[in-house]
Amino acid sequence: MSRFTRTFQLLTVMALWSATAACVADDDAKPAAPQGQMETASEAIKAGETVTVDVDPKLAAVQKKVSDLFEAIEPKNVSTSPVDGWYTVQKGSIVAYISEDGRYLLQGDMIDLDLNVNLSELSRNDSRRELVGALQDEQAIMFSPSEVKHSVTVFTDIDCGYCRKLHAEIDGYLERGIEVRYVLYPRNGPASRAWNTSEDVWCSRDRGKALTAAKLDREFQTSKCDSSMISTHYMLGQDIGLSGTPAIVFEDGTLVGGYLPPAALAMRLEGASPH
Repeated sequence: MSRFTRTFQLLTVMALWSATAACVADDDAKPAAPQGQMETASEAIKAGETVTVDVDPKLAAVQKKVSDLFEAIEPKNVSTSPVDGWYTVQKGSIVAYISEDGRYLLQGDMIDLDLNVNLSELSRNDSRRELVGALQDEQAIMFSPSEVKHSVTVFTDIDCGYCRKLHAEIDGYLERGIEVRYVLYPRNGPASRAWNTSEDVWCSRDRGKALTAAKLDREFQTSKCDSSMISTHYMLGQDIGLSGTPAIVFEDGTLVGGYLPPAALAMRLEGASPH
């Protein structure tokens, strides 16, 4: 294993477990292609015509070099960056930058000082939004108010003290119209006590009541079932780059690491909502 490979793996581990500061900023995403252009391309594909897409040869060369060096990185994970001469390498919430000659790799946040925007965090938000958005409600443990104003995905560990504090105030979140989608994330990994309890919760007929009982160290009814969803939850947390629990992900991908009381969370969500 080369020193370069070891360096990237070290940077990856650091990125996965470092605390991520949530940054709320205006979305400067590029406008979507005009509807007419989209329909033209779609019609051409349906008709069997060849659609030519210009490819940056320097980007293609870097994509090949990086994907050849690192098994986990695919060519699609390397794209243009806001800075000329550099490309973005992104896998899930891990963001790095590589020079156009493929020689230099940088790990860290890119800040637009004129706009006072953390561009790297915006990239992470986009990734987290897609990752969490792909999780269906039936794949989570849902606590929903009668009228949903906001929805958050909360990664929780059965034994985590602040996770228990958050859940003890679940009624306060619901009263403020905040829907909580729980994802079970046993921090100590497979074969831990929390992992086994999480499987029992998932296999319970009433997962919400079972989760509440588990957080109170009370017994609950369970049965045998396909509990592979716990592995799915755990891998999702890894892809998002969690550093601990509880971890709250907003619908726009913003990550809040730690506990927030109902009133504070409602204020944060109102601030993150488009007006």
